[in-house]
Amino acid sequence: MTVLSSSLDVAGPDYAAARAAMLERLDAVGAEHARALAGGGDKYVTRHRARGKLLARERVELLLDPDTPFLELSPLAGWGSDYTVGASIVTGVGVVEGVECVITANDPTVRGGASNPWTLKKALRANEIAFANRLPVISLVESGGADLPSQKEIFIPGGGLFRDLTRLSAAGVPTVAVVFGNSTAGGAYVPGMSDHVIMVKEQAKVFLGGPPLVKMATGEESDDESLGGAEMHAGVSGLADHFAVDELDALRLARRVVGRLNWRKATPDPDPDLDPAGFVSPPLYDEDELLGVVPGDLKVPFDPREVIARVVDGSDFDEVKARYGRSLVVGWARLHGYPVGILANAQGVLFSEESQKAAQFIQLANQRDVPLVFLHNTTGYMVGREYEQGGIIKHGAMMINAVANSRVPHLSVFMGASYGAGHYGMCGRAFDPRFLFAWPSAKSAVMGPQQLAGVLSIVARQSAVARGRPYDDEADAALREMVERQIEAESLAMFLSGRLYDDGVIDPRDTRTVLGMCLSAIHSAPVEGVRGGFGVFRM
Repeated sequence: MTVLSSSLDVAGPDYAAARAAMLERLDAVGAEHARALAGGGDKYVTRHRARGKLLARERVELLLDPDTPFLELSPLAGWGSDYTVGASIVTGVGVVEGVECVITANDPTVRGGASNPWTLKKALRANEIAFANRLPVISLVESGGADLPSQKEIFIPGGGLFRDLTRLSAAGVPTVAVVFGNSTAGGAYVPGMSDHVIMVKEQAKVFLGGPPLVKMATGEESDDESLGGAEMHAGVSGLADHFAVDELDALRLARRVVGRLNWRKATPDPDPDLDPAGFVSPPLYDEDELLGVVPGDLKVPFDPREVIARVVDGSDFDEVKARYGRSLVVGWARLHGYPVGILANAQGVLFSEESQKAAQFIQLANQRDVPLVFLHNTTGYMVGREYEQGGIIKHGAMMINAVANSRVPHLSVFMGASYGAGHYGMCGRAFDPRFLFAWPSAKSAVMGPQQLAGVLSIVARQSAVARGRPYDDEADAALREMVERQIEAESLAMFLSGRLYDDGVIDPRDTRTVLGMCLSAIHSAPVEGVRGGFGVFRM
């Protein structure tokens, strides 16, 4: 039998402690999500509503098909920075007229929807997801353009937004702009470079330079409407393809545009009727139990099979090489009907055996055109004389080579630790996973805080000895404590998510749903593995 059995003691003290720690972290993440939902705060939300306008997330909700989910991306963007959490833009994947789309919506309650450095990073990541997965893009626009005090950080890379729109269109991926308010200066090129443009009567303002700038540059007197209003662009310039009488009408028109795209996914969704036994049967174990799988102390190992059993269809998992390289679990499963290959860290450390096992498995997935799911809990590749002599570098490089050159879609979830080169081998951000999410328990850095502080201490002590100077142990202890605090803070899930090193911090109980939505999205594009295109494996 390939159905996983569970040995998780949900009535035991260890489970209770892990669950309590996870719930505490979820509360902290929830509080930061609430800050993002609050936008610019009560004052600016009230002012926006007084103008008869919908909020950004209300626009998204009305655009989506009824009772369909919205996979919001990077909701904590900008966390820990001087900018508002959420970065004044909402991005995500949702279904419109039966078509999965990437949706972006400026939040005009935050500095008029102006773009700061984190806004740009978040928008570029959304475009990257759209391009890789061939998802139509709908931009709900209301932005005053660049947040001018930060222009030095966004002007040069900001051109990537316009580049992306043109490349999406050139690749046959539709782009739709719905303009609810200002879309000025560089922002005017969002509708200017989109395939389909909808503008709202007496609200949309699209121009390269507003009346004050035109006055300064040319001496010409003008007003918003004649310079860039919806009626002008619909009847004179021709920039607007559709003229909406209000916001609800604009969203109705956007849905109509998407409905007329004649859009088809590259791979049809799984058909539950094909398997009378239940092609997409749920896991046998309660998803709520995922709250207590990861210990509060990540030094304590846990069995990733307990996670797999609560995520995959029917808890059915065909493990490969179960007796070899036991600190990495690999095997085949289905998730919401989609075939997947899973790589999950068991005991944290990756040895030579695990590295070779992973490389072979990744090649098999590419041969079969099967997406890969990476479940992280690794402290990195093993170090030490025995392992160096045994070839850990070349074997670790073999795994990283396989990940880097694999062409099937990759999905990554940080459950626990994701340290060192193990982070790379398990398809961290630099290796372009289609989607990457973290649990609140996740931590990621070059190495653990204690190890990093210890390394710095050893190096400093050796340097002092080499120079013939006494070593200050008291100062060393203070330095170690400071470094440990810094690295611990910079390793946390919210810190990393704030810098867009993942696509969001998720509740472990939502893992199956989130991965299912991602798998559906990636099948909008062809799923094809590499055929003999790996680099040289050092043997």
